[in-house]
Amino acid sequence: MAKKEGKPAGKRKERKKAQAGKKGKPALAKATAATGKAKSKKAAPASKVREQPKSPLPPQHQEKPGIEARMTPPPEYQAPLYKGAEKLQDKAALITGGDSGIGRAVAVLYAREGADVAIVYLPVEQEDADETRRAVEAEGRRALLLPGDVCDPKYCREAVERTVKEFGKLDVLVNNAAFQQSQESLEEVSDEQWDQTFKTNIYGYFYMAKAALPHLPKGGAIVNCGSITGLEGSKQLLDYSATKGAIHAFTKSLARNLVERGIRVNCVSPGPVWTPLNVADKPAEKVAEHGAETPMKRPAQPEEIAPAFVFFASEADSSYITGEVLTLLGGETTGG
Repeated sequence: MAKKEGKPAGKRKERKKAQAGKKGKPALAKATAATGKAKSKKAAPASKVREQPKSPLPPQHQEKPGIEARMTPPPEYQAPLYKGAEKLQDKAALITGGDSGIGRAVAVLYAREGADVAIVYLPVEQEDADETRRAVEAEGRRALLLPGDVCDPKYCREAVERTVKEFGKLDVLVNNAAFQQSQESLEEVSDEQWDQTFKTNIYGYFYMAKAALPHLPKGGAIVNCGSITGLEGSKQLLDYSATKGAIHAFTKSLARNLVERGIRVNCVSPGPVWTPLNVADKPAEKVAEHGAETPMKRPAQPEEIAPAFVFFASEADSSYITGEVLTLLGGETTGG
């Protein structure tokens, strides 16, 4: 019996396979899209912009020192858009005021970059410190809690010694603890308030730096937290602004002093930030407008300030930078 004329059997099989493959592609595309392995051409790309709360914020006030867990909305510190790159891998850092606000956000990002973190805070802030410890440990690093007062030089020495004992070293010191109390006139600033502000904001920085210095290696870093008030002044924050100006000068002077030892000293100087420091200082109605005067019409969130502290701590990022004061002002410009 004669065979019918046509394409060879092998080619017919190949054509059927190709057709079957074409029919199967939509189902495969759906399956991979569902698991995130394929992107639809029509689907909009995921937004890389993180919307932050704008002023006015809910009116609120707390007694000092203020507890972050009781703020509404809570400050943003987890920085989900920030990806670690092992910039501080196996380093040891000590952060004063590390229980909340900027200090907590810095602790989380340092841990994400591979560092173990010691956290200095007032005993009354234990609730916030416990949350910071959980956040650091969630990043896979160790957290050491060190309740105490940076106004006490003996405590500062003990905090450094305990950090070195626990982690075996100290690579980065972050001076961040602060006291702030607004007053309308110089006459309202008591001698006790003046002492409290200076002892916390600049004496504490001096005590901690002096205690840490014998342990900081070449390549180590000190990162201080200043404020735009230290550059521009503030009519209601006479003592606070004076200490922040002192921090800026201390940063530049200490940087020159330590440059030959290979230890860098820099300062992050923010504008308004959503932290317990301000909620525990201003009346509720003024807290609601905190940051509204900036071009961005809102205060910074701690997670937006913390990457600057990573930058100054990281040799990979700032090995040629010391004695700098970096302002983060939500679009405000200075000097013009």
